[in-house]
Parts: sequence; structure tokens; C-alpha cells
Amino acid sequence: MNEPPRPFVYRPLYQDYYSTAVIHVRVAGDPMRFVPTLDRAVHEMAPDLPLFDVSSMKSRIQVASTLSRIAGTLVGAFGTIALVLAAIGIYAVIAYTTRQRTREIGIRMAVGAQQGDIRKLVLGQGLRLTIIGLAFGVAVSLLLTRFLKVLLFGIASTDILTYLTVALLLYLVAMAACYIPARRATRVDPVIALRHE
Repeated sequence: MNEPPRPFVYRPLYQDYYSTAVIHVRVAGDPMRFVPTLDRAVHEMAPDLPLFDVSSMKSRIQVASTLSRIAGTLVGAFGTIALVLAAIGIYAVIAYTTRQRTREIGIRMAVGAQQGDIRKLVLGQGLRLTIIGLAFGVAVSLLLTRFLKVLLFGIASTDILTYLTVALLLYLVAMAACYIPARRATRVDPVIALRHE
């Protein structure tokens, strides 16, 4: 499936005999239902010719792409683990920096900042980090796509929908990771925060 299409010349079997000739038959509906009909048609032309290893093209493609599908599953599993680790990392960084800014948050709240303002402050910090990470990640992935073209089936290496979907998923995960520290920051008591060192 990975090799480029080449020109072929089909010659009669009597002219160029090959002991394991392959017959391709296009049918409408379930291909395995037509096996008895195919068997009869072949034996009408050559009664001594055995018909074996009959299967559909779909099953052949599944067998041929088994290693690629296993590799894709592993890459997907590693991607999921990486997504979880990234969410934990973003949460840890935002929680740490928010904790370091406890005094600043207390001052802001003491001079009249509302909970929504504090939430926007913390989420904005996470949003900046997320956008920088997404921009860097998309740029690197676009550079690496030429090496991954052979592993992709049924999708272009620069499929816009895939890039947008993955970027949106990463953005949502990052915002969810930032929301917990942002929510915690809105509950800071200004008096305690001002005493915080």
C-alpha cells in the first residue's frame, strides 16, 4: 500500500503462466456471498484449477496494514499519556506561579478586584503559555509531516481539520488545567494574603 502506482501490462495466463494467479472480482454487496458463483465460473473454464485463499479486498488491506495500525495505536496511547502529563505539568506551573503571586492577588482584591478579575488574570497567564506551546507544536509538526507521510492512510499530512481539532483539544485541556488554580486564587482572603511571605 505504500508503494507508488506503477504501469502494468496484463497478459493472458496461457501466454505468461503463473502458478498462483490472482483473480480480482468486483461485486455489489457482500463479496463472500459470491464465492460459490466465482467457484462455478472458474471451474467451467478450467475444471482442474483449484480455487483457494478467497478473501475480500477489505480483509487483505486490514492484514497488510496490521503493523501500521498497531503503530498508530501505540502512538495514540503515547499521545494520550503525553496529553495527561502536559495537563498535569500546566496545572503544576500555574498553581506554583499563582501561589507565588498570593500577596499580589491579595493586594488586588484589597483594592477592589473582583473574583472574575482574578480568574481572568490566572487564566490569561495559562492562555499565554498555551498559545506559545501550541504555536511551537504546530510549527514543529508541520516540519515533521514529510517524514510521517508513509504512516498516514486516508488523510493528508497537512489536514487542516486534524490540526484544528488537536489544537482545540489541547487548548481545552490546558484551560481545564488552569481553571483549578484560577478558582483557588479567587478564594484568597486578602488579609491572609497580605501577611503571606
